[in-house]
Formats: sequence, C-alpha cells, structure tokens
Amino acid sequence: AMAREADTPSKLSQAIESGKIAITSNEMLVTNPLIDVVIDATGKPGVAADFDLMAMQHGKHLVMMNVEADVTIGCYLKQQADRLGVVYSVGAGDEPSSCMELIEFASALGYTIVCAGKGKNNPLNHDAVPDDYRAEALRRNMNPRMLVEFVDGSKTMVEMCAIANATGLVPDIAGMHGPKADRDELATVLIPRADGGILSRKGVVDYTIGKGVAPGVFVIVEATHPRIIERMDDLHIGHGPYYSFFRPYHLTSLEVPLTAARIALHGKPDMVPLPRPVAEVCAVAKRDLAAGETFEAIGETCYRSWTMTVEEARANRAVPVGLLEGGKVLKPVSKGELLTSANAAPDPRTRLFALRRLQDEMLYGD
Repeated sequence: AMAREADTPSKLSQAIESGKIAITSNEMLVTNPLIDVVIDATGKPGVAADFDLMAMQHGKHLVMMNVEADVTIGCYLKQQADRLGVVYSVGAGDEPSSCMELIEFASALGYTIVCAGKGKNNPLNHDAVPDDYRAEALRRNMNPRMLVEFVDGSKTMVEMCAIANATGLVPDIAGMHGPKADRDELATVLIPRADGGILSRKGVVDYTIGKGVAPGVFVIVEATHPRIIERMDDLHIGHGPYYSFFRPYHLTSLEVPLTAARIALHGKPDMVPLPRPVAEVCAVAKRDLAAGETFEAIGETCYRSWTMTVEEARANRAVPVGLLEGGKVLKPVSKGELLTSANAAPDPRTRLFALRRLQDEMLYGD
C-alpha cells in the first residue's frame, strides 16, 4: 500500500478508510477513533508517559515495544489498561517476549525454570559512546544512540528486567553474571553452584556472551522425575537433570503485528508485567560526572543500565534509569558508581516522573 502524509484527523481517517498507510508527526492522532491498537516503538520512556496512557484512555489497546518504558512504568500502565478495559502487552519479536514463549512452554510441561535469558547480540563494550559508532550505525541503518544502548549492555539489562517483572524470576546478582557460555554449555554453566554452575539460586534471569546463542533466547530447566529425565536423555535434549530449551532467533519488528492481531482478534496479550515488580533497571556512570551536568539519554555518554532486585535498588535508593534523561547530577560521581537519590535527581516536572510516582505510591505507599 502507498503511504501518505496525514497531518490532520480528517486526512488520517481518509487514509485509513481507503486502506492506505498514513505517516504523521502529529502524535495527538493516537486518539483517532479508527485506530484499534497503538504500538509504541520509540524506546523513550517519556513518550510512553505522554501518549500511551492517552491512547488507552481513548480505547486503544497498547503494544509495548518501548521496553525502557515497560520497566519504568509498566506496572502502572498495565493497571490502567485493566481499569480502562483495554489490553496492554509487551510486543512479540523482542527477546523478552520470545523468551516468554519458552518460559510458558517449559512451565506448562512442569519443569522448574532455573534460568531464562538471551545471547548478547553485539560485542560488549561498557565504555561505548555514539561518536565511536556512527560509521557502524550508518552502515546498519541504525540510530547511533540505539546502537550504543545495545553495545554498552543497557538494552540487555532492560530486557532481562522486563522478563523478571513478567515472571518473578530475578537477577542473581546486581548486573547479572553474563558468562562466556557457548550454546552447548548453557545447561552446565547457568545452573546452581552446588551442581557445578555459577548461580546462587534457581529462578533467575541472565545473559551470555558466548558463541552460538545470539540472536536467540534460552531457558534452562530442571527435571526431577527419573522417568522424565530418562525420556529427555533418550530424545537427545541433553543429560539431566538440567536441560536447555533454545529459540535461535527473534525477528524484532517483523513479529510485532502478531501481538496486535492476537489482541484485536482474541484479546490475548503476549507478555504483561506482574502486579509487583521484582527487578529494577538502575544505572552506573560511564564516566566521571560533574555536579550540575544534565543527564543525556540511555545509549549516550553519561550512564549505562544496571539491573538489580527491587529490594537492592530500594535499599540503595537507586534512581530508575528511565527517569534520568534531562535530570541533573547533584554531586561528583566516579565512573562505575551507582546513580542514587544522593547523587542524581530526575526532572520532577515530567509526566513520566509523575506516573512513576503514582506507581511507587500504588506499590509501596511512597
């Protein structure tokens, strides 16, 4: 279908009614009565706060590809969706929802989930900044900031937190382990230490930088019944009691329409946050920061994401990474230091800040 520009409600309606794709820079058009489902693919938590709730208030279902927003105000948006009688869902195609397919499959079969996660897609460089990646971003037809969000590990932290908050699985340690475990080593590495692995507990999220995993996702499970272990071994799934299930791909934006269709046709979300989060995406400084500096966005030069349990984040008074953009450095921060309410202040004037405050009041009474 040919696309046409639509800068007014009437032009948008005409395009939709004639089966055309409409392109618009007028974000208020998310309220158009002919739109059934809104997909947020911005990666900017502030955009979600400004327009996603408005879309739901006008009866639109919401497909969230803005995972940065989901981990910041997803609980609140899901609660509002329920109140408004619409569906909120993380979209298919990203690692969280792809991993969720495996988690639901393995859980339905009665296995214990030991670890769920992904292979990191881009070589890990915690010090990455956009200026160093402009040529690669141009070659890959990507935004340099978004590429750096992948490279510096921020996106992985966000995605694993989204899985945690939809399942109750937790990061085993702050920042997770991120071992160099190849695909055939997953079920011997991402298991409890007592059995030769690196985990202090079962039921965690993590990622690997080993070979043969990216761009896929995995779930490590435990079988306990001797008959099931015998059958799994005989089927060449592995050598029990731990096994890995693997999905070798995630098709990003190509899969998203499936979520929109499942919602519109069946009212079924693919992945939603639990009523209470178990993990929080916080941030550590990527360089020394001076008092008075203004925080840039995720994927720039100031900070990178760092996932912790909610308990640890609250004990440290860590600032959620989604709130940092446009905020201020309160006092000098050393590279690698956690950003907390003592050294970092979000901009309190934003709609995002207000919605996060409502979420915290809803969850913790503070």
